[in-house]
Order: sequence, then C-alpha cells, then structure tokens
Amino acid sequence: MLGPRDRVIGQIYIEGDLRVGGVVEGEVEVTGDVEIDDKAKVKASLAGRDVTIRGHVNGAVVARKRLVVAKSGSLFGDVRVARLAIQDGATFSGKVSMGAGAATAPVKAVEAPTPVPESEPKAATEVEKPATPIVAVPLVAAPKVTPPAIIKTAAPAPVAELRVAGKDGKGKPVAAPIKGKPNKKKRR
Repeated sequence: MLGPRDRVIGQIYIEGDLRVGGVVEGEVEVTGDVEIDDKAKVKASLAGRDVTIRGHVNGAVVARKRLVVAKSGSLFGDVRVARLAIQDGATFSGKVSMGAGAATAPVKAVEAPTPVPESEPKAATEVEKPATPIVAVPLVAAPKVTPPAIIKTAAPAPVAELRVAGKDGKGKPVAAPIKGKPNKKKRR
C-alpha cells in the first residue's frame, strides 16, 4: 500500500495486490489487483488483474480481468481490458480494446504515455495523415428543376341578372348563369 503522503517515481513490479493513495509516476505492473484511491494521482501505465480507479490516472491501463472507473475517478489513456465498467459521473478519455484477447497480450507492451504516440493526445498543431489517399472528385452541377406548369382553367361562365317582378311591381335581382352567347336584344 502507498499512503496519501507517499510518492513513487519510476518502475514498480509487485507480486500481489497494490493500493495507491499517493502519487505515482512511471510504470506499474502488478500480478494481483490494483486500487487507485480517491485522492491518488497516477501518471503512469498500469497493468493488473482487476483495476479499480477512484482517483486520477493519466496513462495506459491493461486489466487482465476487469477495469472499473468509479464515479469519483478519471482516466485519460488507452485501455486494454477483458471487461470494462464506467460508473455514472466518471471521466474517461482514450481508446478501448476490449475482450478476452485484448487483455492477454504481454504486459510489457504497455509503456509509459510519452513514448507511445497513440496513448497521448496530439498537439493542436500536429496533422495526422490519412491511411487512404484523398482523391479529388469533380463537382457535378445539379440538374435544373423547372417549376410545375400552371394549368389554366376556363373562366367561370358570365352571370346575367334577372329581375323577377313581385306584387309591388318592383323586380328582385336574381343571378343565373347565361348559357351560350348572351342575348343582346333590347327589352321592351
């Protein structure tokens, strides 16, 4: 166990379990379980059977059985695990290789974050080259879309005004459609 006031810089290899409460920088390889407490700060690659992170870890992690990032924990680095659990509220940033085969790779493959280009974030000025070449494709103009044709309908038939005489002799106007041509005869 490393207490809250303990600080280790370098490589650590432990037969058994490890509980970290202080600061660790470098490389940690454990045959048993690894626990990172709430106040712990680890800037190292970690390898262990079951790894539980409640504090802050910056580096690659290999968990042969299971990795748990608790709600108070944060992990910045790539992981290779058989099983992964990230609790609500935890922070994680990195790539994950998951499954039984991912964690059985040799533990020595895990290096400190600085020499492994994939495990550390790239600077904003670096440009990553694509794996496949970029091919320029000429732009093709979209076909013109013509507006729909306006269909003209026949105008409504003209309406003639008819007057129907009532008892008082005055006519009431009544509208009725004119059939055929309007009759232009004079009334008498």
